[in-house]
Amino acid sequence: MSPKAPQVIRLGQVLKDRGSKYAVSGTPVTGRADIDAALKSLLRDRAYAKATHNTWGAVLTDGGPVKGDDGETGAGMVILRMLEREGLTDHLIVVTRWYGGKHLGGDRFRHVQTCVRDYLDALAP
Repeated sequence: MSPKAPQVIRLGQVLKDRGSKYAVSGTPVTGRADIDAALKSLLRDRAYAKATHNTWGAVLTDGGPVKGDDGETGAGMVILRMLEREGLTDHLIVVTRWYGGKHLGGDRFRHVQTCVRDYLDALAP
């Protein structure tokens, strides 16, 4: 296990749609212990802890793809696909959603993609 939690980069709120709000965060990780520590660190923030969904994905060099949907079925796979296409390994991306009371249907997957794209763009030099 890592001695301390990785520093989680929070881009904050990326978009709003029909009352739902989305944010994106992430950090480099080396294994499942780092992922767990990063998620725990993020959830210490009351706003993120009260979110409806904190979906995440990472492609680990040692361990392959891992994801968590946190009740937002399919969202973790969207994050994984984008990480794989980008060739980004050993990096956790978390997309947070605060549900606004209206179902978004397939738009929710486009919003996850937008959040991940914003995060990846912020990483680019």
